[in-house]
Amino acid sequence: MSRGTPALVVWLGAATLLMTMVFAVVTSAFDLRQGQGDGFFGELFASLLHALDPGTVANDSGNWSYLLTMLALTLCGLVIVSALIGVIAAGIDARLADLRRGRSQVIESGHIVILGWSDAVFTILAELAIANESVRRPVVVILAERDKVAMEEEIRYRVPDLRGTRVVCRTGSPTDLGDLALSSAATARSVVVLSSAGPDPDSEVIKVLLALTHKSESDAPIVAEIADPDNLETARMVGKGRAVIVDKRGTVARLIVQTSRQSGAAAVYIELFDFHGDEIYFHAGHGLTGQRYGDALGAYEDVAVLGLLASDGTARLNPPHDTLIGDQALIVLAEDDSVLASPSPSASTADECLIARTAPQSEAPVTALLLGWNERARTIVRELDAYVEPGSTLTVLTEFGEPDLPQLANVEPTIVCGPTASRKVLDRHVHAGLDHVIVLCYSEHLEVQQADARTLVTLLHVRDIVGDGQVPAVVSELLDDRNRPLAEVAHVDDVIVSDRILSLMLAQLSSDRRLEPVFLDLLDADGAEIYLRPAERYVETGREVNFATIVESARRRGETAFGYRSTELVGSAELPSGVVVNPSKSETFAVSADDRVLVLATD
Repeated sequence: MSRGTPALVVWLGAATLLMTMVFAVVTSAFDLRQGQGDGFFGELFASLLHALDPGTVANDSGNWSYLLTMLALTLCGLVIVSALIGVIAAGIDARLADLRRGRSQVIESGHIVILGWSDAVFTILAELAIANESVRRPVVVILAERDKVAMEEEIRYRVPDLRGTRVVCRTGSPTDLGDLALSSAATARSVVVLSSAGPDPDSEVIKVLLALTHKSESDAPIVAEIADPDNLETARMVGKGRAVIVDKRGTVARLIVQTSRQSGAAAVYIELFDFHGDEIYFHAGHGLTGQRYGDALGAYEDVAVLGLLASDGTARLNPPHDTLIGDQALIVLAEDDSVLASPSPSASTADECLIARTAPQSEAPVTALLLGWNERARTIVRELDAYVEPGSTLTVLTEFGEPDLPQLANVEPTIVCGPTASRKVLDRHVHAGLDHVIVLCYSEHLEVQQADARTLVTLLHVRDIVGDGQVPAVVSELLDDRNRPLAEVAHVDDVIVSDRILSLMLAQLSSDRRLEPVFLDLLDADGAEIYLRPAERYVETGREVNFATIVESARRRGETAFGYRSTELVGSAELPSGVVVNPSKSETFAVSADDRVLVLATD
């Protein structure tokens, strides 16, 4: 019985066979049917019918010895058949219970596996659902130490439209080789490893990487996130070249710094990182081998060229415009990869009369205010120091934590302790003379909702003090993406939700790991970065201009233009951020003094 339902069924079948043989022998040996039988095998078949079907005895005829013997056989058969039905029903119930607990192996291949559970799951699923719309029968498997039914219900609530993608949940520990086998990670198209909310999340991620690479013959790419930058090298070493490691703290810090320097930058990064609208692709069959990078910028009507990808995987965004393309793939922005099969050449020409002759402006020292402190603040301060000019100042006002500032070269810091949600305190430190205001969450000291509530109160006070002008730019960090619409009440220039941004990157990298060097170049202080520069530096304002003219004007400055931000579109239903990425070269629009051009530039 300890061997389970199959063993019980076999033993009951053997007992039934033995019983029918015994009764067949008795019936034949004592000639109970008085010469009317069909031999031993006929009696054996008749005994089997009596054992399995109680109604058979009703049609019997003969002497009482025969009738009583068949009645005894039928009663014994009832006991065995009842036991057999009970065993099978119990086995089915146990199997269904296992399925409900998510303990059965997934029989899939070419799917995407997500190991672990956090709020990032919902954003990743929503993005993968969009990316898989052109995939036949897409499947995403989630393995986490949570109840299967609870995971499925939460997914249905948070991601109601999966666009045809089937999500399979399994309960188990990703660090256990037996549980990991339930997800069929060996046959997956890619694997995403999420960081847990425990006290030491990086150790769990590294253990999962060890489990994935342990005697594995799979070459499926792995995408994992690491909270502490000190563990990056260890994770890369364990990943054995298969894993793309995302630095959570460094990535969020760089995004906060870059968006604090220019209003609307967060919307640009989200446009590039998500699967809505245009995405970053690689175009190898471009036919531009003998041309230079600058010549390719205006080559396509509906495709924006951003940089070059070498054969060794090295990405260069906005390289020197005299760089020969050769056999390098183009890094481009396109609506879909199907567009790259036969991209339409651009027939639009730049209007020389509308190209501005304004000289580039040099950067000046800035005055910044940092409200709040958490584990990302030290990295934020270091990144800010790498971007600003010498002579800049930074005031750190925090209620919790003990600010440990790194060695700074360009910024003169001042640390002030006080409640960041107090209007009296903020009145002494917030003023219109500031260039940047960064509001961080107390993620290590308060619960998620409490920390976001404190941040929202601070934002309301800050915006009320400085007004609705463009200076200073106010950038906030929130922990829960559901609180992001509440920040709009405070008219914040940009809101960074760390889990959402990271989830978008993980979803993109799980689809194409070649994006890793592109993302690193975008977020690195060295090389090319995204800038939202006044449109009046590129074209004459107050006139109708086609985008090809803006691309040409940026090219002459050594920059790559790939979109614009229109003040007329800000707050609209279609484009609330006002950001337009990869417009057609022939698209014309009226340029105002407050519009911005999206460019890739080295400074």
